[in-house]
Amino acid sequence: MKQTLSILTLALASSLALAHGEAKHEPAAVTVKEQQAWGIAGDPKRASRSIEIRMTDAMRFTPDAIRVKRGETVRFVLKNDGGMLHEMVIGTHAVLAEHAALMRKFPDMEHDEPWIAHVAPGATGEIVWHFNRAGTFDFACLIPGHFEAGMKGRITVRP
Repeated sequence: MKQTLSILTLALASSLALAHGEAKHEPAAVTVKEQQAWGIAGDPKRASRSIEIRMTDAMRFTPDAIRVKRGETVRFVLKNDGGMLHEMVIGTHAVLAEHAALMRKFPDMEHDEPWIAHVAPGATGEIVWHFNRAGTFDFACLIPGHFEAGMKGRITVRP
């Protein structure tokens, strides 16, 4: 009986630790490199170039079309010229559309994935990404209403 009670207590404590509700995510101390369809987190020391992207309250990225070579590691320097929070999320169109729908349901959701950067008004953020797969990928601001207003862009990765 004592052993069963201990196991149940441990199971309950574990489930409570995983259910954090509105808790904020702290940025990961170490970037976890997990292969995605659109590439993998890049090593900042290996970035071959920087691309500045400006975000505005007109719900636009400038530039909104980027070309890179497969195998290139790019540092995106994100400048929020607007008066509201914006973000850049890299992914496939399907993944971004699905995530945008989820953000509409849970607008306070926070992330710490290496392909996402939130940038406060007037601030600068950064994503370092290694494009190890050729193809056409997208980036967008998934803050509710921004994606729907056209805050999107395209990344073409040439072989």
